[in-house]
Amino acid sequence: MKVTSWKTVAVLAAIASVALGIGIGAPPSQAAEMARETARVEMTLTAGGQSSLPLTDRDLTRQEKVNLGTVLTAYRTTEARSLDAPAFVDTFAPGGVFNDVVAGNSYRGAALGDVPKYMISIFPDVHRELKKITVNGDVISVELAVQGTFNGSMATPAGTLKGNGAKVDAPMADFWYLHNGKIVKFDCYVGYTALYQQMGVQLDWASAVGAN
Repeated sequence: MKVTSWKTVAVLAAIASVALGIGIGAPPSQAAEMARETARVEMTLTAGGQSSLPLTDRDLTRQEKVNLGTVLTAYRTTEARSLDAPAFVDTFAPGGVFNDVVAGNSYRGAALGDVPKYMISIFPDVHRELKKITVNGDVISVELAVQGTFNGSMATPAGTLKGNGAKVDAPMADFWYLHNGKIVKFDCYVGYTALYQQMGVQLDWASAVGAN
């Protein structure tokens, strides 16, 4: 299965910051320059960069390209090698929410930036491998895997779990909902069972059965 290059992601993510600046109080000359830069980036996306992405449909509207750029920026800024928590927060609209659906947690405002930092504290080399991207207007769905090495530590109800060098490659599904190129809702589904097993944590079925 073809996956995207993170060098490509870093380049293409520029479309969000460039395009979103147009018409938001910018002087006419600056707006014109932004428009030219947007056209240039869109041409690059269409001519070459887009072919490097695992898109299910490559015939995207201009707004869909802007939305895609925002989502790619969100991914790039949560990578261990390019962590930028403030930039990640900035991809969200005011009041935007990140829902860790499986764990039942939600984050807003400045707390959005704590999520990627927490992941890196567990997996210092964390990486998200994008496998399939579907863009449908203001909704972007992504099939991916979270990868990394468990060299950090994680707080648990039983105490602190220390890293053991285990490699993880766990399935995820992300659903991004945008408005005017900003994220209003991000629903993240993590395959925690697979993730914990790869970290060396086994579900305690015996205790659950004994409690019946």
